[in-house]
Amino acid sequence: MLTLIWILVVVVGFFALAYINVAGWAWAIALAAALGVAWVAHLLPPLALLILGAVLVLLAFPLNFVPLRRKLISDGILTAFRKILPPMSQTEREAIEAGTVWWDGDLFSGRPDWSKLLAVPQPKLTVEEQRFVDHDCEELCGLVSDWETTHVYRDLPPHVWQFIKNRGFLGMIIPKEYGGLGFSAFAHSEVVTKLASRSSAVVVTVMVPNSLGPGELLMHYGTDEQKRYYLPRLAKGLEIPCFALTSPHAGSDAAAMPDTGIVCMGDYEGKQTLGLRLTWDKRYITLGPVATILGLAFRAFDPDHLLGDKDDLGITCALIPTKHPGVNIGRRHMPLSAVFQNGPNSGKDVFVPMEWVIGGQPMIGKGWRMLMECLAAGRSISLPSLNTGVAKMVTRATGGYARVRTQFKTPIGKFEGIEEPLARIGGYLYSMDATRVMTAGAVDLGEKPAVLSAIAKYHLTERGRQVAIDAMDIAGGKGICMGPRNFLGAAYMQIPVSITVEGANILTRSLIIFGQGAIRCHPYVLKEIAAANNADAGQASIAFDQALFGHIRFVMSNFARAVVMGLCGSHCAVVPSGVAPETRRYYQQLTRFSAALAFLADVSMGVLGGALKRREKLSARLGDVLSMLYLCSATLKRYEIDGRQLADAPLMNWAIWDAMLKAQNALEGVISNFPNRFISAVLRVLVFPLGRPYVVPSDQLGHEVAKLLIEPSATRDRLTSGMYLPKSETDVIGAIEAAVEATLAAEPIETRIREAIKSGRIVAKVGDDRAAVAQSAGVISADELALVRRAKRLADEIVRVDDFAQDLGASEMRPAVVEQGSTTVAHKAAA
Repeated sequence: MLTLIWILVVVVGFFALAYINVAGWAWAIALAAALGVAWVAHLLPPLALLILGAVLVLLAFPLNFVPLRRKLISDGILTAFRKILPPMSQTEREAIEAGTVWWDGDLFSGRPDWSKLLAVPQPKLTVEEQRFVDHDCEELCGLVSDWETTHVYRDLPPHVWQFIKNRGFLGMIIPKEYGGLGFSAFAHSEVVTKLASRSSAVVVTVMVPNSLGPGELLMHYGTDEQKRYYLPRLAKGLEIPCFALTSPHAGSDAAAMPDTGIVCMGDYEGKQTLGLRLTWDKRYITLGPVATILGLAFRAFDPDHLLGDKDDLGITCALIPTKHPGVNIGRRHMPLSAVFQNGPNSGKDVFVPMEWVIGGQPMIGKGWRMLMECLAAGRSISLPSLNTGVAKMVTRATGGYARVRTQFKTPIGKFEGIEEPLARIGGYLYSMDATRVMTAGAVDLGEKPAVLSAIAKYHLTERGRQVAIDAMDIAGGKGICMGPRNFLGAAYMQIPVSITVEGANILTRSLIIFGQGAIRCHPYVLKEIAAANNADAGQASIAFDQALFGHIRFVMSNFARAVVMGLCGSHCAVVPSGVAPETRRYYQQLTRFSAALAFLADVSMGVLGGALKRREKLSARLGDVLSMLYLCSATLKRYEIDGRQLADAPLMNWAIWDAMLKAQNALEGVISNFPNRFISAVLRVLVFPLGRPYVVPSDQLGHEVAKLLIEPSATRDRLTSGMYLPKSETDVIGAIEAAVEATLAAEPIETRIREAIKSGRIVAKVGDDRAAVAQSAGVISADELALVRRAKRLADEIVRVDDFAQDLGASEMRPAVVEQGSTTVAHKAAA
């Protein structure tokens, strides 16, 4: 019996030491103590104790004496590791090394420091930035309607283009010293969010020059001369930039671009000049058709060795005026009927001087690193903000529509079948906005969060797509009939554009999030790879030994933590005492899932090795876990920043439950599809020893979320804050806002009318105006009659859809007859 107790204590001690990740000598001392107890208490046969003691001595000394450990163990493993390490191209290396690791490192560690997250300051706008959002952005939104830009102008009207240039929208990220606005990443995000809630053409036109492109590249890598000349012109809108990266045969695999630049001597301004002869064919280039300055990515070659002894110099970026001889701007694409400027461009044997390379000759061949580093920050802002802005508009308008639209004498938003998609819309938007704010805030803290920006881009665009789909299901025929009264159709059609650009979502999920995250976020993998690639044998040996044994302790710790927290239902996980009581269990469960992710990731890399790179489904699911942990972190951070608003708790709870269920299913997906069935069975027991804790969010919780979307409240205002809300009832969004207010005011009056009819106080025949009859009988006042009629008129207006002449209004849609900023004329054209 004592022997069994001793064995149990040893097992518990093993898990305890591994759980807290103690150093090597602590293990040796603990094991020696356990053997000493067994010797004194005669718990094991003397021979067994002698053998165990000898093994302990033989292992403890070499494992804890580093020089000997390196010679006996680490150096041999390093040699084998170098042989099995899959080859990594230069572009892959630059992509992995680009950017920084922030909160994603904590989530991958198995023991996230929640105090660190809670201490991150809340992003805030300066007075100047707030004024710009409240006034300049509001004014710009009021100048356009999606219907006019899409079906009348097929572009932004000229006065809107000029407004954008005059107010500095194209130079938000450019420092003030060069004439730009010098806005923070958070301000940039707020501007994009508001504009996206109004017009796709406006937001894309403003967003692109402030994202990955000439301005961003010049700020970080341009020569002083390039900065002094171009940045002020870009800030004032004197130059319209575009950046050409994608080729017909090199989309997601942009590093394989066939576009070339041959280093040579050529004639420029009457002189023989060192430069590049460029040949390229690009497509999908936003702002390309109206650009005055073309940023071009190409692969540089030096066959005559004018710059050195290398032939292939690598990907390079240059700036070329679009009026330069040989530049063919081409015509326009029409991406899902969106009318932001987008099109192909090309050139053949176009000579440009060397000083047109961004950063000059020293930056030849460094273009891919430049692009990856800028993308790490830019991808954190543009598309997450755009899709969040669209989701805010869709959420507010759909919730209002569901409250005003009735069927079977009941607002459709109160039917359980409608509550389900409404709950998804509300929960998704809450986490989307939280993720947007937290990621933009990280950029303002100096981070370039490569992995987190990929997570934000992928999941916010995917959730934006689901929000649009759910809203379309609720709107029904209202959503499919295009016209000025349709608040949803354009957003629904154009969502796939975001899915496709800045790293197609399938690629981002399958290859980037975990493929990059497993190396960048893991505390030891990148160090091991770097050591293996180190040509200095002594340095490589020392670095690899430190990384290897740190990695071993890391795996043991997360193994123990995953098992222990699985057995205790994560109740044993330690979280900061200052968190909101209603969220404490979420922090504990997230800690558990973090440990499970870290452990599963290491097992996957250890068992599959380089083959994991080709197991894209497993890689994608591991990335899904990391992604859901990040979205949950942002959601909890938002709940704290917002002041723990209990009225908002249903949104927070639904978002967390849904994301944790997805994380749990992703973990199960990895385990179920693990190629080694024995390891799969063991992993399931270790990760889910008591079963899976999460189920779908409850119907009651979904009901509470849906209710928040269909009635005015401070929670609804917080959820959709930052979007453009037109005041005019001639605008469909303004009409919905007014209709909701009027409907709620009229409902008690209509209840009194129904009761009066039921009691026989008034008699209303079929076809009678019951409200007028009630007013005549003194049941309601004249003011109340007016209120009821107003509610009915507005409800009729928002339910109505547009119709057109036989030519679908083409003959009536002429820019010359449309007043600036007016939506009324568009309504007349559609009548």
